[in-house]
Amino acid sequence: MRRLIPAIAAGALLLAACSSGSSDSGGTSSAAPESSAATSAAPAPGDTCGSTIDEIAAKAKEEGQVNLIALPDTWANYRGIIDSFVEKYGIQAPVMNPDASSADELTAVETLRGQPDMPEVLDIGPSFVQQAKDAGYLESYKPLVWDEIPESLKGEDGTWVGAYYGVLAIATNATIQPNVPKSWADLKKPEYEGQVTINGDPREAGAAFAAVVAAALANGGSYDDIMPGIEYFAELKKLGNLQTIDVTEAAVLSGEVPIALDWTYNFPGLKPALDEAGFDFQVIVPSDGVYGGYYAQSVVTEAPHPCAARLWLNHLVSDEGALGYLEGGAIPARYAALLDKGLITPEVAANLPSAETIAAISFPTQEQVDKAKALITEQWGPMVADQ
Repeated sequence: MRRLIPAIAAGALLLAACSSGSSDSGGTSSAAPESSAATSAAPAPGDTCGSTIDEIAAKAKEEGQVNLIALPDTWANYRGIIDSFVEKYGIQAPVMNPDASSADELTAVETLRGQPDMPEVLDIGPSFVQQAKDAGYLESYKPLVWDEIPESLKGEDGTWVGAYYGVLAIATNATIQPNVPKSWADLKKPEYEGQVTINGDPREAGAAFAAVVAAALANGGSYDDIMPGIEYFAELKKLGNLQTIDVTEAAVLSGEVPIALDWTYNFPGLKPALDEAGFDFQVIVPSDGVYGGYYAQSVVTEAPHPCAARLWLNHLVSDEGALGYLEGGAIPARYAALLDKGLITPEVAANLPSAETIAAISFPTQEQVDKAKALITEQWGPMVADQ
Protein backbone atom coordinates (compact mmCIF):
# COMPACT_ATOMS: atom_id res chain seq x y z
CA MET A 1 0.00 0.00 0.00
CA ARG A 2 2.96 2.28 0.69
CA ARG A 3 3.84 2.99 -2.91
CA LEU A 4 4.57 0.52 -5.54
CA ILE A 5 6.80 0.79 -8.30
CA PRO A 6 6.77 3.96 -6.48
CA ALA A 7 4.32 6.61 -5.92
CA ILE A 8 4.43 9.89 -4.21
CA ALA A 9 2.53 9.86 -1.00
CA ALA A 10 -0.21 12.03 0.20
CA GLY A 11 1.01 14.05 3.05
CA ALA A 12 3.20 16.95 2.02
CA LEU A 13 2.24 18.58 -1.20
CA LEU A 14 1.61 17.04 -4.58
CA LEU A 15 3.31 18.54 -7.56
CA ALA A 16 1.79 18.40 -10.96
CA ALA A 17 2.94 19.21 -14.41
CA CYS A 18 0.67 21.54 -16.32
CA SER A 19 -1.23 19.78 -19.07
CA SER A 20 -3.80 20.97 -21.58
CA GLY A 21 -7.17 21.44 -19.95
CA SER A 22 -5.73 21.42 -16.42
CA SER A 23 -5.26 24.22 -13.97
CA ASP A 24 -2.63 24.70 -11.31
CA SER A 25 -4.27 27.63 -9.63
CA GLY A 26 -2.35 28.55 -6.53
CA GLY A 27 0.59 26.31 -7.40
CA THR A 28 4.20 27.39 -7.62
CA SER A 29 6.77 26.15 -10.07
CA SER A 30 9.42 23.73 -8.87
CA ALA A 31 11.82 25.20 -11.39
CA ALA A 32 12.15 28.52 -9.56
CA PRO A 33 15.83 29.27 -8.87
CA GLU A 34 17.06 29.02 -5.34
CA SER A 35 20.16 30.30 -3.64
CA SER A 36 23.11 28.08 -4.54
CA ALA A 37 25.02 28.85 -1.37
CA ALA A 38 24.67 26.07 1.16
CA THR A 39 24.65 27.54 4.64
CA SER A 40 24.44 26.04 8.09
CA ALA A 41 21.01 26.65 9.50
CA ALA A 42 21.13 27.79 13.10
CA PRO A 43 19.97 25.06 15.45
CA ALA A 44 16.56 25.55 17.00
CA PRO A 45 16.46 26.82 20.58
CA GLY A 46 17.28 23.94 22.87
CA ASP A 47 18.63 21.81 20.01
CA THR A 48 21.74 20.20 21.50
CA CYS A 49 22.74 18.18 18.44
CA GLY A 50 24.88 20.93 16.94
CA SER A 51 24.92 23.10 13.82
CA THR A 52 27.49 21.29 11.64
CA ILE A 53 27.45 17.79 10.19
CA ASP A 54 30.47 16.77 12.26
CA GLU A 55 28.79 17.89 15.49
CA ILE A 56 25.50 16.23 14.64
CA ALA A 57 27.25 13.02 13.50
CA ALA A 58 29.24 12.80 16.73
CA LYS A 59 26.10 13.05 18.87
CA ALA A 60 24.26 10.64 16.57
CA LYS A 61 27.08 8.11 16.83
CA GLU A 62 26.62 8.14 20.61
CA GLU A 63 22.91 7.34 20.10
CA GLY A 64 23.84 4.55 17.68
CA GLN A 65 20.57 4.16 15.75
CA VAL A 66 17.71 5.88 13.94
CA ASN A 67 14.31 4.21 13.61
CA LEU A 68 12.91 4.49 10.07
CA ILE A 69 9.59 3.39 8.57
CA ALA A 70 7.91 2.89 5.18
CA LEU A 71 11.05 2.81 3.02
CA PRO A 72 10.95 -0.15 0.59
CA ASP A 73 14.36 -1.16 -0.76
CA THR A 74 13.48 -0.45 -4.39
CA TRP A 75 11.51 2.74 -3.69
CA ALA A 76 13.62 5.62 -5.04
CA ASN A 77 16.74 3.55 -4.24
CA TYR A 78 16.20 3.70 -0.48
CA ARG A 79 18.27 0.57 0.02
CA GLY A 80 21.27 2.28 -1.53
CA ILE A 81 20.68 5.50 0.43
CA ILE A 82 20.36 3.64 3.74
CA ASP A 83 23.47 1.58 3.04
CA SER A 84 25.50 4.72 2.28
CA PHE A 85 24.28 6.30 5.54
CA VAL A 86 25.19 3.26 7.65
CA GLU A 87 28.60 2.92 5.99
CA LYS A 88 29.45 6.61 6.31
CA TYR A 89 28.34 7.20 9.89
CA GLY A 90 28.39 3.76 11.51
CA ILE A 91 24.82 4.19 12.73
CA GLN A 92 22.17 1.51 12.36
CA ALA A 93 18.99 2.40 10.47
CA PRO A 94 16.37 -0.38 10.79
CA VAL A 95 13.19 0.08 8.73
CA MET A 96 9.86 -0.83 10.28
CA ASN A 97 7.06 -1.98 7.95
CA PRO A 98 8.72 -1.00 4.64
CA ASP A 99 5.47 -1.08 2.62
CA ALA A 100 3.45 0.98 5.10
CA SER A 101 1.14 3.72 3.86
CA SER A 102 1.36 7.32 5.07
CA ALA A 103 -1.62 6.62 7.34
CA ASP A 104 0.21 3.59 8.76
CA GLU A 105 3.20 5.78 9.58
CA LEU A 106 1.13 8.16 11.69
CA THR A 107 -0.57 5.23 13.42
CA ALA A 108 2.84 3.78 14.28
CA VAL A 109 3.98 7.06 15.83
CA GLU A 110 0.80 7.27 17.89
CA THR A 111 0.96 3.63 19.00
CA LEU A 112 4.68 3.62 19.85
CA ARG A 113 4.87 7.09 21.37
CA GLY A 114 7.41 7.12 24.18
CA GLN A 115 8.88 3.74 23.28
CA PRO A 116 12.48 3.22 22.06
CA ASP A 117 11.37 1.79 18.70
CA MET A 118 9.03 4.66 17.73
CA PRO A 119 9.61 5.86 14.15
CA GLU A 120 11.81 8.95 14.26
CA VAL A 121 11.62 10.29 10.71
CA LEU A 122 8.46 10.27 8.62
CA ASP A 123 8.23 9.96 4.83
CA ILE A 124 4.62 10.89 4.10
CA GLY A 125 2.51 12.20 1.26
CA PRO A 126 1.29 15.80 1.08
CA SER A 127 -2.22 15.09 2.23
CA PHE A 128 -0.95 13.81 5.59
CA VAL A 129 1.33 16.71 6.54
CA GLN A 130 -1.34 18.84 8.18
CA GLN A 131 -2.73 15.84 10.04
CA ALA A 132 0.73 15.01 11.39
CA LYS A 133 1.34 18.63 12.31
CA ASP A 134 -2.00 18.92 14.12
CA ALA A 135 -1.15 15.79 16.09
CA GLY A 136 2.10 17.38 17.27
CA TYR A 137 4.32 14.83 15.56
CA LEU A 138 6.48 17.16 13.44
CA GLU A 139 9.64 18.66 14.92
CA SER A 140 10.75 22.02 13.54
CA TYR A 141 14.23 21.31 12.16
CA LYS A 142 15.94 22.84 9.14
CA PRO A 143 18.70 20.70 7.56
CA LEU A 144 22.00 22.41 6.81
CA VAL A 145 21.33 22.88 3.09
CA TRP A 146 17.97 24.52 3.80
CA ASP A 147 18.70 27.50 1.55
CA GLU A 148 19.20 25.23 -1.48
CA ILE A 149 15.81 23.56 -1.13
CA PRO A 150 13.07 25.29 -3.21
CA GLU A 151 10.39 27.08 -1.22
CA SER A 152 7.76 24.76 -2.71
CA LEU A 153 9.55 21.74 -1.26
CA LYS A 154 9.77 22.77 2.38
CA GLY A 155 7.57 23.99 5.18
CA GLU A 156 8.34 27.56 6.13
CA ASP A 157 8.30 26.57 9.80
CA GLY A 158 10.87 23.81 9.22
CA THR A 159 8.49 20.96 10.02
CA TRP A 160 9.08 19.17 6.70
CA VAL A 161 11.14 19.02 3.54
CA GLY A 162 10.26 17.23 0.32
CA ALA A 163 13.60 15.52 -0.31
CA TYR A 164 12.56 13.95 -3.62
CA TYR A 165 9.78 13.79 -6.17
CA GLY A 166 8.70 11.98 -9.32
CA VAL A 167 5.97 11.84 -11.93
CA LEU A 168 2.93 9.57 -11.83
CA ALA A 169 3.11 7.04 -14.66
CA ILE A 170 1.25 4.16 -16.25
CA ALA A 171 3.51 1.15 -15.82
CA THR A 172 2.60 -1.84 -17.96
CA ASN A 173 3.88 -5.40 -17.90
CA ALA A 174 4.10 -5.71 -21.69
CA THR A 175 4.82 -9.42 -21.36
CA ILE A 176 1.27 -9.87 -20.02
CA GLN A 177 -0.41 -6.92 -21.78
CA PRO A 178 1.44 -6.15 -25.04
CA ASN A 179 -0.97 -3.34 -25.99
CA VAL A 180 0.59 -0.70 -23.74
CA PRO A 181 -1.79 2.16 -22.75
CA LYS A 182 -0.41 5.64 -23.23
CA SER A 183 -3.13 7.81 -21.70
CA TRP A 184 -5.79 7.91 -19.02
CA ALA A 185 -8.39 7.63 -21.77
CA ASP A 186 -6.78 4.40 -23.01
CA LEU A 187 -7.32 2.73 -19.63
CA LYS A 188 -11.07 2.60 -20.28
CA LYS A 189 -10.63 0.15 -23.15
CA PRO A 190 -12.29 -3.28 -22.63
CA GLU A 191 -9.00 -5.10 -23.27
CA TYR A 192 -7.78 -3.87 -19.85
CA GLU A 193 -10.56 -5.55 -17.88
CA GLY A 194 -9.35 -6.33 -14.35
CA GLN A 195 -5.84 -5.08 -15.09
CA VAL A 196 -5.64 -1.39 -14.10
CA THR A 197 -4.20 -1.26 -10.58
CA ILE A 198 -4.38 1.69 -8.23
CA ASN A 199 -1.86 1.30 -5.43
CA GLY A 200 -4.10 1.13 -2.39
CA ASP A 201 -6.85 3.39 -1.06
CA PRO A 202 -6.40 7.14 -1.80
CA ARG A 203 -7.76 7.92 1.65
CA GLU A 204 -4.69 6.22 3.12
CA ALA A 205 -1.97 5.89 0.49
CA GLY A 206 -0.14 8.73 -1.24
CA ALA A 207 0.37 7.03 -4.58
CA ALA A 208 -3.34 6.32 -4.87
CA PHE A 209 -4.17 9.89 -3.85
CA ALA A 210 -1.86 11.14 -6.58
CA ALA A 211 -3.54 8.90 -9.16
CA VAL A 212 -6.93 10.48 -8.39
CA VAL A 213 -5.54 14.01 -8.78
CA ALA A 214 -3.75 13.08 -12.02
CA ALA A 215 -6.95 11.58 -13.41
CA ALA A 216 -8.77 14.78 -12.48
CA LEU A 217 -6.26 16.87 -14.45
CA ALA A 218 -6.73 14.55 -17.43
CA ASN A 219 -10.51 14.93 -17.34
CA GLY A 220 -11.09 18.65 -17.09
CA GLY A 221 -10.42 19.06 -13.39
CA SER A 222 -7.81 21.07 -11.52
CA TYR A 223 -6.11 21.33 -8.15
CA ASP A 224 -9.26 23.14 -7.02
CA ASP A 225 -11.63 20.52 -8.48
CA ILE A 226 -10.56 16.90 -8.28
CA MET A 227 -14.09 15.47 -8.52
CA PRO A 228 -13.47 14.46 -12.17
CA GLY A 229 -10.74 12.14 -10.87
CA ILE A 230 -13.09 10.39 -8.46
CA GLU A 231 -15.69 10.10 -11.23
CA TYR A 232 -13.03 8.65 -13.54
CA PHE A 233 -12.20 5.83 -11.13
CA ALA A 234 -15.89 5.20 -10.50
CA GLU A 235 -16.26 4.68 -14.25
CA LEU A 236 -13.18 2.42 -14.40
CA LYS A 237 -14.72 0.28 -11.67
CA LYS A 238 -18.08 0.14 -13.47
CA LEU A 239 -16.29 -0.95 -16.64
CA GLY A 240 -14.60 -3.75 -14.68
CA ASN A 241 -11.09 -2.48 -15.40
CA LEU A 242 -10.08 -1.33 -11.90
CA GLN A 243 -8.42 -3.41 -9.21
CA THR A 244 -7.28 -1.98 -5.88
CA ILE A 245 -4.43 -3.87 -4.23
CA ASP A 246 -1.15 -3.11 -2.51
CA VAL A 247 1.36 -2.93 -5.34
CA THR A 248 4.30 -4.54 -3.62
CA GLU A 249 7.38 -5.97 -5.29
CA ALA A 250 5.99 -9.47 -4.73
CA ALA A 251 2.70 -8.55 -6.41
CA VAL A 252 4.52 -7.11 -9.41
CA LEU A 253 6.86 -10.08 -9.81
CA SER A 254 3.98 -12.56 -9.48
CA GLY A 255 2.25 -11.02 -12.50
CA GLU A 256 -0.70 -9.94 -10.37
CA VAL A 257 -0.26 -6.37 -11.58
CA PRO A 258 -0.47 -6.06 -15.38
CA ILE A 259 -0.92 -2.27 -15.27
CA ALA A 260 0.08 -0.08 -12.31
CA LEU A 261 -0.54 3.59 -11.65
CA ASP A 262 2.61 4.61 -9.81
CA TRP A 263 5.71 6.77 -9.70
CA THR A 264 8.37 6.79 -12.36
CA TYR A 265 11.17 6.37 -9.80
CA ASN A 266 10.34 2.94 -8.46
CA PHE A 267 10.94 1.04 -11.67
CA PRO A 268 14.70 1.41 -12.01
CA GLY A 269 15.18 -0.44 -8.71
CA LEU A 270 12.90 -3.27 -9.80
CA LYS A 271 14.45 -3.74 -13.22
CA PRO A 272 16.96 -6.51 -12.31
CA ALA A 273 14.23 -8.61 -10.68
CA LEU A 274 11.81 -7.91 -13.54
CA ASP A 275 14.41 -8.95 -16.09
CA GLU A 276 15.08 -12.15 -14.18
CA ALA A 277 11.35 -12.89 -14.14
CA GLY A 278 11.21 -12.33 -17.89
CA PHE A 279 8.94 -9.29 -17.61
CA ASP A 280 9.17 -6.27 -19.89
CA PHE A 281 7.80 -3.32 -17.89
CA GLN A 282 7.21 -0.15 -19.85
CA VAL A 283 6.77 3.10 -17.93
CA ILE A 284 4.94 5.89 -19.72
CA VAL A 285 3.98 9.33 -18.46
CA PRO A 286 0.38 9.65 -19.70
CA SER A 287 -0.13 12.18 -22.47
CA ASP A 288 -3.38 13.58 -21.09
CA GLY A 289 -2.75 14.08 -17.39
CA VAL A 290 0.82 14.71 -16.27
CA TYR A 291 1.18 14.89 -12.51
CA GLY A 292 4.24 14.94 -10.30
CA GLY A 293 4.54 14.78 -6.55
CA TYR A 294 6.83 14.45 -3.58
CA TYR A 295 6.93 12.87 -0.16
CA ALA A 296 7.62 14.98 2.91
CA GLN A 297 10.30 14.03 5.41
CA SER A 298 10.03 15.18 9.01
CA VAL A 299 11.87 14.57 12.26
CA VAL A 300 9.35 13.24 14.77
CA THR A 301 8.90 15.03 18.08
CA GLU A 302 10.13 13.14 21.16
CA ALA A 303 12.38 10.99 18.96
CA PRO A 304 14.36 8.46 21.04
CA HIS A 305 17.47 9.26 18.98
CA PRO A 306 16.98 12.93 18.06
CA CYS A 307 20.47 13.61 16.73
CA ALA A 308 20.50 10.47 14.58
CA ALA A 309 17.11 11.53 13.20
CA ARG A 310 18.55 14.94 12.29
CA LEU A 311 21.58 13.32 10.72
CA TRP A 312 19.38 11.08 8.56
CA LEU A 313 17.37 14.06 7.32
CA ASN A 314 20.59 15.90 6.47
CA HIS A 315 21.85 12.82 4.64
CA LEU A 316 18.71 12.68 2.48
CA VAL A 317 19.15 16.23 1.22
CA SER A 318 22.95 16.14 0.97
CA ASP A 319 24.77 15.64 -2.35
CA GLU A 320 25.25 11.98 -1.46
CA GLY A 321 21.59 11.43 -0.66
CA ALA A 322 20.50 13.35 -3.74
CA LEU A 323 22.71 11.23 -5.98
CA GLY A 324 21.21 8.15 -4.34
CA TYR A 325 17.73 9.33 -5.27
CA LEU A 326 18.90 10.05 -8.82
CA GLU A 327 20.26 6.53 -9.13
CA GLY A 328 16.77 5.28 -8.32
CA GLY A 329 15.09 7.57 -10.86
CA ALA A 330 13.77 10.09 -8.32
CA ILE A 331 14.31 13.83 -8.68
CA PRO A 332 16.02 15.29 -5.59
CA ALA A 333 14.80 18.54 -4.06
CA ARG A 334 18.19 20.13 -4.77
CA TYR A 335 18.04 19.19 -8.45
CA ALA A 336 19.00 22.73 -9.56
CA ALA A 337 21.99 22.82 -7.21
CA LEU A 338 23.24 19.48 -8.50
CA LEU A 339 22.85 20.71 -12.07
CA ASP A 340 24.94 23.76 -11.21
CA LYS A 341 27.64 21.50 -9.76
CA GLY A 342 27.67 19.31 -12.87
CA LEU A 343 26.67 16.23 -10.85
CA ILE A 344 23.76 15.18 -13.07
CA THR A 345 25.45 13.25 -15.84
CA PRO A 346 23.69 11.99 -18.99
CA GLU A 347 23.83 8.49 -17.52
CA VAL A 348 22.05 9.65 -14.36
CA ALA A 349 19.53 11.71 -16.33
CA ALA A 350 18.55 8.62 -18.34
CA ASN A 351 16.60 7.37 -15.30
CA LEU A 352 14.55 10.58 -15.05
CA PRO A 353 11.50 11.96 -16.83
CA SER A 354 12.31 14.36 -19.66
CA ALA A 355 13.80 17.73 -18.80
CA GLU A 356 10.70 19.35 -20.27
CA THR A 357 8.46 17.38 -17.92
CA ILE A 358 10.60 18.23 -14.90
CA ALA A 359 10.61 21.93 -15.79
CA ALA A 360 6.81 21.96 -16.04
CA ILE A 361 6.14 20.47 -12.61
CA SER A 362 4.40 22.69 -10.08
CA PHE A 363 2.89 22.13 -6.66
CA PRO A 364 -0.62 22.76 -5.35
CA THR A 365 -0.94 24.72 -2.16
CA GLN A 366 -1.50 22.97 1.16
CA GLU A 367 -5.03 24.38 1.14
CA GLN A 368 -5.70 22.73 -2.23
CA VAL A 369 -4.26 19.42 -1.01
CA ASP A 370 -6.35 19.48 2.16
CA LYS A 371 -9.48 20.29 0.17
CA ALA A 372 -8.78 17.40 -2.22
CA LYS A 373 -8.19 15.03 0.68
CA ALA A 374 -11.47 16.04 2.31
CA LEU A 375 -13.40 15.40 -0.91
CA ILE A 376 -11.76 12.00 -1.46
CA THR A 377 -12.45 11.03 2.15
CA GLU A 378 -16.10 11.95 1.68
CA GLN A 379 -16.77 10.57 -1.81
CA TRP A 380 -14.38 7.65 -2.47
CA GLY A 381 -16.37 5.25 -0.32
CA PRO A 382 -19.84 5.76 -1.81
CA MET A 383 -18.62 6.37 -5.37
CA VAL A 384 -15.79 3.84 -5.79
CA ALA A 385 -15.08 1.61 -2.78
CA ASP A 386 -18.67 0.78 -1.83
CA GLN A 387 -17.83 1.57 1.78
